[in-house]
Amino acid sequence: MKIPISTQNPDFSLQIATPKDANLIVSFIKKLAKYQKMEDLITTTPIRMEKLLKEKLGEAIFGIYQGDIIAFAYFHQKSSAFTGRKGLYIDAFFVDDCVRGKGLGKIIFQYLTKYSQDIGCEYLEWACLDWNKPAIKFYEKLGANCIDSLRIYRLSPEALSLNVKEFEQN
Repeated sequence: MKIPISTQNPDFSLQIATPKDANLIVSFIKKLAKYQKMEDLITTTPIRMEKLLKEKLGEAIFGIYQGDIIAFAYFHQKSSAFTGRKGLYIDAFFVDDCVRGKGLGKIIFQYLTKYSQDIGCEYLEWACLDWNKPAIKFYEKLGANCIDSLRIYRLSPEALSLNVKEFEQN
């Protein structure tokens, strides 16, 4: 990990993750998956995460409260064809139960807003499960709005390969 980033809370700092932090990132992703009741969907490994970080396809930050790592965010740049704007997408965000409500998640989000503007992004975006009412309330207090009319679709590796085969047969 790199040098800590000070925040307005003297007991809380941030640290930018490096590829060497892949194990820790994966452990936080598993905590998030458990909270979201999606543990069976996690297929990432420390090796895959390290590769993503080395190739600069993703970045992560840790929140450190009174010397303990208690939060993380994993994010990457994206763009919008509709708006022609560059943005930052938060793919995973988690704060340990024991420190929720102390304003630490808000500090992480504020850092990400600053970071996104520093690198020329014009928006910050993420997804939230519709049953996660505490998170929805938190995001709305930050000034975020929900885009209800969108659904996220994803092809699995198997479906991806099947579509490639069908394309190549034509």
